[in-house]
Amino acid sequence: MELLNNLAKLHTTELGAIRIKRNLSLDCTDTVEWCREQINAPEAVTERKGKNRYITVNDCIITVNAYSYTIITAHKLRKER
Repeated sequence: MELLNNLAKLHTTELGAIRIKRNLSLDCTDTVEWCREQINAPEAVTERKGKNRYITVNDCIITVNAYSYTIITAHKLRKER
């Protein structure tokens, strides 16, 4: 898959890293590396919608721009009622 072949290009902005840490309650020093590990996990499911890729893994969704490989945001999955 294209995204897995380009994991080295994965990056985010300073504000993006803060947003991801806040949304997922992460306590790590390198959010990009954390996201790389999640995207590379065997159970990760990737779906492309328009210009973005949505990676669902371990009860969270990571949004990545399909062209620039910028991690835009990440959210916890909402529980179905």
